[in-house]
Amino acid sequence: MNIVVLAGGISTERDVSLASGKMIYNAVKKKGHNAILLDVFLGYEGEDTAHLFELEEDWAAQISGVGETSPDIEQIKALRPDWKKNFFGPNVVTICQQADVVFMALHGENGENGKIQAYFDLMGITYTGTDYVSSAICMDKGITKDLFVKYGIPAPKGIRIKKGEKETERVPFPCIVKASCGGSSVGVTIAEEEAGYERAKAEGYKYDDEIIIEQYIEGREFSVGVLDGKALPIIEIAPLCGFYDYKNKYQAGSTVETCPAKLPPEKTDEMQHYAEEAFRILRLKNYARMDFMMGKDGAVYCLEANTLPGMTPTSLLPQEAAAIGLSFEDLCERLIEISLRDKDQ
Repeated sequence: MNIVVLAGGISTERDVSLASGKMIYNAVKKKGHNAILLDVFLGYEGEDTAHLFELEEDWAAQISGVGETSPDIEQIKALRPDWKKNFFGPNVVTICQQADVVFMALHGENGENGKIQAYFDLMGITYTGTDYVSSAICMDKGITKDLFVKYGIPAPKGIRIKKGEKETERVPFPCIVKASCGGSSVGVTIAEEEAGYERAKAEGYKYDDEIIIEQYIEGREFSVGVLDGKALPIIEIAPLCGFYDYKNKYQAGSTVETCPAKLPPEKTDEMQHYAEEAFRILRLKNYARMDFMMGKDGAVYCLEANTLPGMTPTSLLPQEAAAIGLSFEDLCERLIEISLRDKDQ
């Protein structure tokens, strides 16, 4: 097959996306497919786009790993001063239309928020991952939380505040402050007192005009991938220092990850059940990953849903798939197969 691996963009998770894209690109090439790794924002400047899949070129050669901090997006935007009139880089749509499937390796805004998926639906382009409706729902953590509450999926108590809005409720310290629409823990802070709380809010507002303040759950952190509606083995995440922030997520050796997680069978069943229920009520398709906390009292809380989970060397979903004997290459192939199956239904 001809496959475009679509990565990059201008979200705070750009570097993570490129790292995911490189892994996926190499995997589908090993499976014998013709593949192109394409930056959705920078595009392809060449004139001949009709024979790109036939080129013997390493499209991932220039991509390095993920740094300790998110990239300077303003520098990327400066490369394309016209970007507000057309988000897609040169020839991106034309090249994607030539592919049998586009493997979505995008993370964060304009990747996981459903806008690109909606455009591809209109253009008849097949892609991996969930559709535009569920992408948009899950990108907004406030809407996700509202649905969790409505359908009985346990979640941390919290409030939403828009920039400039007066606070009518308070969440006791310590609390978690985070941007409503964001990922990779960018703009997430633990506030333990008033001064720290004000700094945390200011940090969150850098990334979104709405923030979420939640109760801080002290305990163990887990993640549960869901593949085609079925929960994968649970992985436990234990950072060596601090919480599971951007650095601890993507710097090798920063976090101890155990899969399958060491849990009593009833807790394993409970968490996997909630992951599958979240997948269903959020109208997700293909695959996703749900993040959980378990308090010291054993209570389970679902934090959020990730519609395009990371596929980097340190990412969680591939480790969970490996626990059931699914190699990274086979996982990528399976995601493509599900996408093509759903297209024909």
